[in-house]
Parts: sequence; C-alpha cells; structure tokens
Amino acid sequence: MVRLETSAAAYPPIAVETATIYAAGSDELGAFMTTFDDREQAFERKFALDNELEFKATARRNRLLGEWAAGLMGLATVEEYARAVVKSDFEQPGDEDVLRKVFQDLSGSGVAASEGEVRMKMDELLAVAREQIKAGE
Repeated sequence: MVRLETSAAAYPPIAVETATIYAAGSDELGAFMTTFDDREQAFERKFALDNELEFKATARRNRLLGEWAAGLMGLATVEEYARAVVKSDFEQPGDEDVLRKVFQDLSGSGVAASEGEVRMKMDELLAVAREQIKAGE
C-alpha cells in the first residue's frame, strides 16, 4: 500500500508559506486552470470576435447595397437611403428583409432588376465588405 505524505514537510517551503498553486495558472478565485480551460476561453474569444466582424461586414454590405440601389434609382439622397437599408436589416433575422426592401424599392422606381440579381449583388458586396473589414477600412 502506498501512503501519500500530507504534512507540510512534503511540499516546498515556499508553497507552504504563501499557499502558491503550482499549475498552469489560476483564476481569480485561485482555482486550478488547465490548458484545456485556456484553450476553451481562447475559442470563445475567437468566436465572439468572428461574430462581431461578421456583424460589421453585414452592416457594411447593407450600406454598399443601399448606395448601389440609390445609384440605380437616381436618388439624390444616397447616404439617407443607405442608412434606411441598414436599418431594415433589424426588422427580422436574416437577409430577407433587406432583399425585400431593396427589391421593392427598385421595382417601385421602375428599375428592371430581378430578385435574383439583387441577391447576387448582396453576395458580391458581402465579399467586398469582408475584405474591407479585414483590410481595416
């Protein structure tokens, strides 16, 4: 039978005096944190950052789409219309609300554009917006 030493003499003097935890790290409560916990936190931070960047790219795509549609419709208030397109994205989850707004506005102003063309433009501008975000623009 193996007997484990539990007296203070079994540990280095500094650990006994300061109650230091010998580990990869400890949290604010002094609990042992493993490298697995560190990796999990890193993945959570990366997930949050990726979601934030995707949100910014989608908002930028919507602004670019609004500018594109305002140009086709010949509007003098391009920035105002672009802001309206960005705001329309908050009506429902997904991109359908933006697609519907832009398509209806284009149709209402007499611009011959199909729903598929608007959807393709949205995909194209999302790629442009992602690149602009990555480039720090």
